[in-house]
Amino acid sequence: MTLLALLAALALQTSPSTPDQITALLHAQDQALMDSIASGDHKTWDQVLAADAVVVDENGAIIDRAEYLKQIEPLPPGISGSIHISSYSAHVSGDVATVIHTDDEQENFHGQALTAQYLTTETWQREGKEWKLHLMHVYAVLKDPPAISLSQADLKQYVGRYRAASDLVYVIQLDGQQLVGGRQGGSMKPLQVEVQDVLFIPGQPRIRKIFQRDEKGKIIAFVDRRESWDLVWRREP
Repeated sequence: MTLLALLAALALQTSPSTPDQITALLHAQDQALMDSIASGDHKTWDQVLAADAVVVDENGAIIDRAEYLKQIEPLPPGISGSIHISSYSAHVSGDVATVIHTDDEQENFHGQALTAQYLTTETWQREGKEWKLHLMHVYAVLKDPPAISLSQADLKQYVGRYRAASDLVYVIQLDGQQLVGGRQGGSMKPLQVEVQDVLFIPGQPRIRKIFQRDEKGKIIAFVDRRESWDLVWRREP
């Protein structure tokens, strides 16, 4: 059954009343919303968004209903794609439902295949016989970047002790072919290389360790960069 057919069938019911029926309805409506993004069909969004709807996008922008509808436009030439909801859960309490779904995006960007994943949380409310979307928050799921390999000589350049404060020391060691690092006295974790002088810990894609060199090319410090701020660790002699 197509999404439109499912929506039509559910709409013919007097009013979906059980949690499973409501979840099926909301799931179908959410997938229809995802499908309408590529085509720029703002009518689907117009029908579902509540009058006071607010959208928080993946960049953290807070957008009201009118402004969000203006942003729903067809993808430009050279770009195509789709978004598929891969997991969906809803908690229904009376006339209010809170939803969490995972959205997998496949995009062809001028011949290059791109993928992304989003985690979306929503608040729906029943208004008469219709469910309206009041709040949607989209979070772009971060993934580890691809890692590269460096020579043993290059890896050894990062080995050392780095201090951020009198009681904060970070130690980097070479364990066979693998760099490992950790706070002094704590556990050591693998470090991988994104590009030269940029390291990361697998499973922590929000943070990069960016190394700094002096005029002679010797590493003198690194910063833990998380989003837009840096924690500086200076290398000990």
